[in-house]
Amino acid sequence: RRPHSRAMSGDESERRRQRAAQLFVKAGNILSGECGDQECSTSAPPPERPRVGSPPASANNMPKIHNESADKSGASLSSTRQVSSIPIGPTDLPNHQEKDAANWAYPSPQMFYNAMKRKGWKPRQEDMDVVVAIHNTVNERVWEHILQWEKLHEDVCCRPTLSKFEGRPKDFSPRARLLNWLGYKLPFDRHDWTVDRCGKKVRYVIDFYNAPPTGPQPVAMHLDVRPALDSFGACYDRLRMFAYQAMGLAGGNQSGGVREQQPNP
Repeated sequence: RRPHSRAMSGDESERRRQRAAQLFVKAGNILSGECGDQECSTSAPPPERPRVGSPPASANNMPKIHNESADKSGASLSSTRQVSSIPIGPTDLPNHQEKDAANWAYPSPQMFYNAMKRKGWKPRQEDMDVVVAIHNTVNERVWEHILQWEKLHEDVCCRPTLSKFEGRPKDFSPRARLLNWLGYKLPFDRHDWTVDRCGKKVRYVIDFYNAPPTGPQPVAMHLDVRPALDSFGACYDRLRMFAYQAMGLAGGNQSGGVREQQPNP
């Protein structure tokens, strides 16, 4: 009976990891206009149209996210927001961010829940703490990777900031397509982040890959973070980083409750 109990526990752990990965994708794209086929409500209200003469939501294409419960049952989630380590760069600030804040603030569990429902998802309140934990941890890890790249330019800019971010789960990058042609699975998500390097805009591409689950971490993944090939400078940075990684001078692979590994072939 004991071996059977351990097997069931392993199956349950795997289901929990898969669910966590699905929730991460939703959390990362609830504001980008994406809506999945599996759990997207067909009866969801149509997107709100801006009134004539009203200003756009923001350069980050983000509508207003309410931080109070709109559930008819009266149930509410935590409205506490975690402040990230990511400094805000020059941008048309989304209206869910404080105007005088120095760093980006992550949405609260209540805000995630409201935003998911607004986009037509069918979220479960009990999942929201997991959604927030994974979303926040992964974004912090992405920023750590970006800072490793930005160290190549610390002589001209010692404090890069984040100006814009965008979820593009259906737009596979050329690198992801090449790796897929070589036998690797396609990433389950993609983000584009625009960094302000002391006045210079630099776009980064982030591909998210599933990885074999190991240990007690809620989700295992591989993050492929690199500057987009928009300029000769970005190409040169990739060559330099490749050389540093070959010499073992790159950063670590693990952070918080998310284990980062190589992608599944």
